[in-house]
Amino acid sequence: MIDLDTLEAAASFVHRVVPPTPQYCWPLLSRRLGAELWVKHENHTPIGSFKIRGGLVYLDAVRRSQPDIRGVVTATTGNHGQSIALAAARLGVDATIVVPYGNSIEKNRAMVGFGARLVEAGHDFQAAFEHATELAEREKRHFVHSYDPLLVRGVASYALELFRAVPDLDVVYVPIGLGSGISGVIAARDALRLRAEIVGVVAANAPTYALSFAAGTPVSTNSADTMAGGLAVRVPDPEALDIIRRGAARIGSRNAPRDADHVQRHPQRRRGRRSRGPRRRATGTRSPRRQARRRHTIRRQYRPRPLRRSAGGRRAQLTDRWATGCVLRDAAGGASSG
Repeated sequence: MIDLDTLEAAASFVHRVVPPTPQYCWPLLSRRLGAELWVKHENHTPIGSFKIRGGLVYLDAVRRSQPDIRGVVTATTGNHGQSIALAAARLGVDATIVVPYGNSIEKNRAMVGFGARLVEAGHDFQAAFEHATELAEREKRHFVHSYDPLLVRGVASYALELFRAVPDLDVVYVPIGLGSGISGVIAARDALRLRAEIVGVVAANAPTYALSFAAGTPVSTNSADTMAGGLAVRVPDPEALDIIRRGAARIGSRNAPRDADHVQRHPQRRRGRRSRGPRRRATGTRSPRRQARRRHTIRRQYRPRPLRRSAGGRRAQLTDRWATGCVLRDAAGGASSG
């Protein structure tokens, strides 16, 4: 367990670079889910993710303990790499980031923009991770794991902000990649001695942490085929799993459909019509009335469902965009799909 003074010191350092991010209670989301729903907007950080917090704290500690460090190497699918690239640039340290082939072009460009050297290797995160460890050993550079207690101290700062702004939350939903985010939320809740229930969320096609949580031991998977790149992990971290098993109530899974792949394989379903061969091109001109009808199409009016009052004034919280469809508690206290 990390004590509150340690978390406060890490948060104070983070806030020199990253101001506290907002948390909002959105009425339409609350109305749809039947609960008072708060969203912590970590997309307002310089890299659009909470990961920057951990990178700042980690590299500052490494630089203090190893003043003559030559450079750092890490593996990522995007957010962790951006964090290390930006933190290394602030300290004047060379950073090499290894990403799998086919990684997000935008995130790759962002890492290069922060001054990092980008290396592509492997078909997924685990393969890139293995290549990165070999590269760090060969080039005599410090290897940065994607999960480390120092990273957890840094990312816990966003949970401190959240719990102090909304201290009476009942449930907090946290997406799980390798586990630093949910570990930070657990650490902050325990340090503040709150009773919020913490629920992990994984992609249905990357269920390694859900399987490991149920089995009580690390369970690896053969693939992590999901468009949610930050959740595409197939080998869990034992230390993170231990913290999650002791501090989280449960882990749920959520589908992240591969829309682009679905459209390519089923083009006839794009507009919801059966395949009837090529469309015939219309000849002649349309009547003025028909043209006007096409120009002034009446759209179906959206009518939101009435707000259901939650039992006991329950509150729920989503901490990342990947959690916006996970299971929440409804007014009756049962489980409902969002």
